[in-house]
Amino acid sequence: MATTAAIFGPEGPEVTAWERGFFRDAQPWGFILFARNIITPDQLRRLTSDLRDSVGWQAPILIDQEGGRVQRMHPPHWRAYLPALDQMAQARDPLRAQWLRNRLIAAELADVGIDVNCVPLGDVATAQTHPVLLNRLYGHDVDTVVAAARACVDAHAHGGVLPVLKHLPGHGRATMDSHLELPHVAAPHAELSGSDFAVFKALNDLPLGMSAHLVFEDIDPGGPATTSADMIKLIREEIAFDGLLMTDDLSMEALTGTVAQRSTAAIAAGCDLILHCNGAADEMRAVADAAGLFTAAAETRANRALALRKPPENIDIAALEAELADLLG
Repeated sequence: MATTAAIFGPEGPEVTAWERGFFRDAQPWGFILFARNIITPDQLRRLTSDLRDSVGWQAPILIDQEGGRVQRMHPPHWRAYLPALDQMAQARDPLRAQWLRNRLIAAELADVGIDVNCVPLGDVATAQTHPVLLNRLYGHDVDTVVAAARACVDAHAHGGVLPVLKHLPGHGRATMDSHLELPHVAAPHAELSGSDFAVFKALNDLPLGMSAHLVFEDIDPGGPATTSADMIKLIREEIAFDGLLMTDDLSMEALTGTVAQRSTAAIAAGCDLILHCNGAADEMRAVADAAGLFTAAAETRANRALALRKPPENIDIAALEAELADLLG
């Protein structure tokens, strides 16, 4: 069956009868989960299984489990983690601690049937970075961010979970919360190429990526990267990212128009698929219609990404926990 170029977030902790029928007919490429979908490990295993049953194949199931402020799975069933920037500053060996943290996260995800995590963050922290993003980041310079992102990616690969590189081509200069309004970046193209974009170029071999909802005024002042053909061209050519490119959540208020208009604009600009997160039935219908089916190029990228899925490698969880605790003092 043909695949709709969309990822949907179900409404609650169980697949409803309506969702089951809609997902069967629409055939989205994957699903994304939030705190509203999560109660216990057993419930979450049932949900991931039922979502895949609804489309009839081992569809990817995504989550934002960065650790720190952005984690959908919480105690008492799952670990709490420091914000990433705080951990990088506190750890005696920051890159080893980054690997350990993400290997433990990957183990938690694989255990409940989640096989894609929306990490690493390639955004470079600045003095002006909005607080909604700042302590989620890994560092203030290109080399640190690239090294920490690589540690995160390797840990997830070891744990059988695919990474999603975000937020292309760089969100660190945003001084506004893109969940609520549209940030603008005034820095010149040459400056961005040497810093923000350089991280993503160094990570351009990753299989999956997520766009940024912000305007780069020196390149395309007319709209955010997600719906800008010029910015998607920059991602594909200057950054040379050839992975499957999804939008950030199309429900975010940085974007204008209906979700259908947003979806149409993002696909026309060159994004491969739409990420829609809020679980609203009427919006999911509109997104499915507007996004349409995968293009041939998107299907190739999607298949290439999914071919990288593999079972987790064995680890001693208690030993990794103890090592991480020691590195954090």
